Amino acid sequence: MRILVIEDDPKLSSILRDGLEKQAYRVTTALEGQEGLALGRDYPFELILLDAMLPGLDGFSIARELRRSKISTHIMMLTSRDATSDVVHGLDSGVDDYLTKPFSFEELFARLRALARRGAGSKSLCYEIGDLSLDPMTHIATRSGVPIALTRTEHLLLEYLMRNPNVVLRRDAIINAVWGYETTVENNTLDAFMKQLRFKVDAAHDQKLIQTVRGFGYKLTAGQL
Repeated sequence: MRILVIEDDPKLSSILRDGLEKQAYRVTTALEGQEGLALGRDYPFELILLDAMLPGLDGFSIARELRRSKISTHIMMLTSRDATSDVVHGLDSGVDDYLTKPFSFEELFARLRALARRGAGSKSLCYEIGDLSLDPMTHIATRSGVPIALTRTEHLLLEYLMRNPNVVLRRDAIINAVWGYETTVENNTLDAFMKQLRFKVDAAHDQKLIQTVRGFGYKLTAGQL
């Protein structure tokens, strides 16, 4: 699952990123309102963690603008403002949940799971293609019912492939989705991770699901015998 954290406190932003990444979430951060709004509009996320009070553009305005732009991504507002009027203001702005500071990661993760059960718009967050399945919330992947042990990076790679079945995904798109837009990753690094992922997903099966498209990138398909 890809999460956008819009939080102007660098320390809290870093703590949130570290905690979420340990749970295999893919995290992008923004420290300012306009930057967060642009990222939320331009890139696909399954969830946005949004601070209420931000420089440049407050969280309530960001939520309203995202909804006006027909962005259906779940939004959870994080704020120290817990008055009933503030909660109502946040919900009326278009957020799906409201978590007051300070909070525990246990509560945050529980609320993330609850939001995931609602689905994101009309899209399910549990992916299946052929006999391969992946639940991004529990981080459980199986092939023909047999669990596949994945590293965090392998999990993120497989999730991105399964979110885009039968689509040729360019190398730069995969790198941006898995490692982030601010990270430089060489093509041979991507190839090494893909080789290991293909071994775990396909080696024991006649039907190969992960395919290399020479000159472009990779795709996940129902495969051919």
